[in-house]
Amino acid sequence: MFIQTESTPNPATLKFLPGQTVLDAGTADFPSATAAEKSPLAARLFGVDGVTGIFFGNDFVTVTKSDASEWDHLKPALLGAIMEHFQSGQPVMAGNEAPVASGHATHDGPDGEIVGQIKELLDTRVRPAVAQDGGDITFHGFDRGVVYLHMQGACAGCPSSTLTLKMGIENLLRHYIPEVTEVRPVAV
Repeated sequence: MFIQTESTPNPATLKFLPGQTVLDAGTADFPSATAAEKSPLAARLFGVDGVTGIFFGNDFVTVTKSDASEWDHLKPALLGAIMEHFQSGQPVMAGNEAPVASGHATHDGPDGEIVGQIKELLDTRVRPAVAQDGGDITFHGFDRGVVYLHMQGACAGCPSSTLTLKMGIENLLRHYIPEVTEVRPVAV
């Protein structure tokens, strides 16, 4: 098994491409070892000292490290853990735990049409580009012109995330949806 690695815009996060499907649909975010109990692979990766976050996409795994850890020391252990997991035949997600299908929060209210347009633009224009960097951005809410987005994987804590939100996503949404006045990140 050959596992490729790619750097991300976030220096604390590295993207691993195992050459096979990680999740059939959706994404899965594990911001702590406790959250990783739903996934044998995430639990195995959190077993590597210095790992602070795991994120799964369709064909990739991103790992976030602590500031004190060095990739030169972590990378071999992480590659070994990913290889061992896929060779073991264990599932990525335990039991009936399903990843988040769309990742977007539901929205009940008068702005349903606007929210639908926001989600459509996120799914078609933003999320594919962000997945290339090992992360995901999902809709969290819309209130009086402000779009609230949740950043996951390599996007969470990325030094360029504010620039991505303000100059990229906010400009895109404001261009296509005049009701949007601002985009803000949220922590979930």
